[in-house]
Amino acid sequence: MAETPVFSTAAVAAPHTLAAETGQTILAAGGNAIEAMVAMAATIAVVYPHMNGIGGDGFWLVREPRGRIHALDASGPAGSLATIKRYREKGYDAVPPRGPDSALTVAGAVSGWGLALELSKALGGQMPLDLLLGDAIRHARDGYPVSRSEERFVTSEEAALYEVPGFAEAFLVDGRRAPQGTQRRTPRLADTLEQLAHAGLADFYRGDVGREIALDLERIRVPITRKDLETYRARVVEPLSVRLQTSTVYNLPPPSQGLATLLILGMVERLKGLRAETPEHHHALIEAAKRAFSLRDRVVADPRNLVHDPASFLTPQALEREAALIDMKCAVSFPLPRPIDGDTIWMGAIDRDGLAVSYIQSVFWAYGSGCLLPATGVLWHNRGTAFSLDPASRNRLEPGHRPLHSLNPAMAVFDDGRVLSFGAMGGETQPQFLSQIFSRYAEAGMGLADAVEAPRWLLDARPREREAVLKVESHFDPGLIRGLSRLGHRIEEIDEAYSGRFGHAGMLVKHSRNGRVEAVHDPRSDGGSLGL
Repeated sequence: MAETPVFSTAAVAAPHTLAAETGQTILAAGGNAIEAMVAMAATIAVVYPHMNGIGGDGFWLVREPRGRIHALDASGPAGSLATIKRYREKGYDAVPPRGPDSALTVAGAVSGWGLALELSKALGGQMPLDLLLGDAIRHARDGYPVSRSEERFVTSEEAALYEVPGFAEAFLVDGRRAPQGTQRRTPRLADTLEQLAHAGLADFYRGDVGREIALDLERIRVPITRKDLETYRARVVEPLSVRLQTSTVYNLPPPSQGLATLLILGMVERLKGLRAETPEHHHALIEAAKRAFSLRDRVVADPRNLVHDPASFLTPQALEREAALIDMKCAVSFPLPRPIDGDTIWMGAIDRDGLAVSYIQSVFWAYGSGCLLPATGVLWHNRGTAFSLDPASRNRLEPGHRPLHSLNPAMAVFDDGRVLSFGAMGGETQPQFLSQIFSRYAEAGMGLADAVEAPRWLLDARPREREAVLKVESHFDPGLIRGLSRLGHRIEEIDEAYSGRFGHAGMLVKHSRNGRVEAVHDPRSDGGSLGL
């Protein structure tokens, strides 16, 4: 059994040690969980550039000590020049995954930091912004070592990424990935963060930084204008939730795919007689994921394009209907046209007062669009790749609209008072990982470390195949593999234990009875947990 770190009053968890150290420093200086998270988000934006950055998006769940839960949507919309007609006239059948034409949505993460800090201030937070961004500025200016994850990442369209002008000079060494431990300095990004620290985070959109970003985007013909940046604001939204037997689980509403995570958990609980960590239980999770993804793809889109209230699918009656359609004797085929991509970071923080944060930040695919803006050092994301160029699609590209979003941080409040913050990276696979780690903790009774470290599965596609296969880590229980095979699952064992392709997950729980916090982050990542 793995040992779960336990802290007296507060803790953070992050996929990079430097980010966790930043969070611990802010907590020790008297900062709250939101302030710690903004500082961590800035640090990890510098030191984990393949997974996230200030040129990407973010989503927040924040629970006040008194119980109120806030959801913040910091996803950016398509630029005003981003139209289906524009892409069709350029000869595209789909939004390309790399280069300027993939960089078509505003980056929302920094606006989300600002909105979160407004909430922090309302709750008594007083930390100055220059202190919160101090570690990030120092790492960008003085340098940081390239991580194991960055050296080993697996991504689609890698050749196209390397061909994006300016990318190779910034991130490669002799035309290849930078080896782990290579020192990298990003002085332009340091200057940008320093400007934000003094002028305020809104400067990213409506100040000197925003002006330079807009000019660089215009030079490479990205369909985002200065006005698109100036008018952008992150939003407070109503969280989705599902009631389970002993807890309530929360996630983000559309355009986030948070609905899918809640659907999986809600459906499986309604399948009676399942014992945790049996082939039947994993089969139920897998088949529920297939149903959840099918429903997600029909329902989730920009909120203006929604036909149904997402919460209507999470009622007890709706979940009973969906669960009844799961075949517990045989796996159903599931079309998946391409291997899943998506690189992201999830981090959590809980402070001494019980303020809890679940936060996720991303540039979508590894290194996003690959477009490094020279004046600011900002690497722009490729979230717009998730749009459809089919005018009949609910997820169609439209100026000012947001695509279906893979990011979905989670939180659970248990009837005994425990508060759990949890999440994972992994693009469309996130709901699969979240349902596995949550069920292992809440249903199988595993400790946090065991729940996160345990081998995982994911539904993914093989190249040139349209049907999903069930990929499992090499140390997955052979008995479970045999049982799942008997139930009709096509299984592919990945010859790598603790592989990054199975996500970087993390969990923190605060106990009401003694105020202690347990916290872990994934051995598949480069991070861990720290606290007070």
